[in-house]
Amino acid sequence: MKLTKQNAYDMLTGVGILGTGGGGDPVGFGKPLVDWDYGKGRVYEITDPKDVRDDAFIVCGGYMGSVKAFTSVGDMLEKWEKRFELYEVTKITEKMTGKKVNHVVPFELGGLNTTVMLSLAARAKITSVDGDGLGRSAPETQMISFVGYGISLCPMPVVTKGGSVVIVQEASIPALADEIGRFAVVQDGGAGANNHYYQTGAQLKKSVVANSISRSIRLGEAIGDANASRRNPIDAFLDVMGGRVLTTGTIKEVKGEDRAGHWHVLVTIKPEDTKGRFQIVVKNEYMMAMCDDKPVVMFPDLVCMHDPKTGHGIMSSDLKEGLRVTVTALPAPERVRIAGKTEIGRKAFGPERYAHPELQYKPMEEIIKNLH
Repeated sequence: MKLTKQNAYDMLTGVGILGTGGGGDPVGFGKPLVDWDYGKGRVYEITDPKDVRDDAFIVCGGYMGSVKAFTSVGDMLEKWEKRFELYEVTKITEKMTGKKVNHVVPFELGGLNTTVMLSLAARAKITSVDGDGLGRSAPETQMISFVGYGISLCPMPVVTKGGSVVIVQEASIPALADEIGRFAVVQDGGAGANNHYYQTGAQLKKSVVANSISRSIRLGEAIGDANASRRNPIDAFLDVMGGRVLTTGTIKEVKGEDRAGHWHVLVTIKPEDTKGRFQIVVKNEYMMAMCDDKPVVMFPDLVCMHDPKTGHGIMSSDLKEGLRVTVTALPAPERVRIAGKTEIGRKAFGPERYAHPELQYKPMEEIIKNLH
């Protein structure tokens, strides 16, 4: 399926919500990249996972670090036209493996990290899989469905903005490759690109969160139609995605810091519809929602933050006191939940990864029953 420019815009609206506060700003970075690519004659194309050959070679990837490493969006796009680190690292993958990459698959749904993979595919004249490894965004490379299906994160080549090449050949600890890669990009330019989770088409079909890009397009279309017809956009979101509203309220406090390449924040919301308080634990993305200090939604289940007027997603970096928000929740895709139950999955993205080692993941359906 070739995406029209409007399809790409609708996708950005969708991933801007499903990105759970991270994955890159769809307005500030995603849309300029779409406009740039389509202006250059590039067209994004996605392939349904069921149509991928079993013997195809697929790589996952994206950018690490911060887009703030570039002086402006225009500067970033100009530099990428001359030197696109994501394309370079994919060529390193092909040299390392002796295989031609047939398709790429986004690591996550996000305004930048989904779009850069579509851009990579267009530049390499291949297609992106219509899917990703999460159905949302996540702060660390090992937080993904693939780990639970015997697909290795390593080898993971990284190309930094400064020009260094680092290859994590093996890592005995699930989070180590991400930490090494993040250290490299922070030390050399502030941003960089990686490849990982090399897999066959047969492996992909068992592990990928299928059709998440086309679903994001449908969500964006629904939100746009709701706004055009003055229908409640939150209702439109629920119609497409399911899930439920947790609360609408006003942010009372945003407390935290940028630490070790992640934005660690605790957001306190005063609800309009209940007594008490809501808090959102942030590690780049919205990792957990709590009501009166008790968890109600935990990663990998989705906590989405919306502008209640437009239904659009709110980036975690844009949260501030006095902002009115609607918080919704969705169950994680089943393949992600299955991965999280494996031994490596529990280590890779358990609550200790967002500073709550005292907790164990429970599906939102089990702990949200008594929330009013």
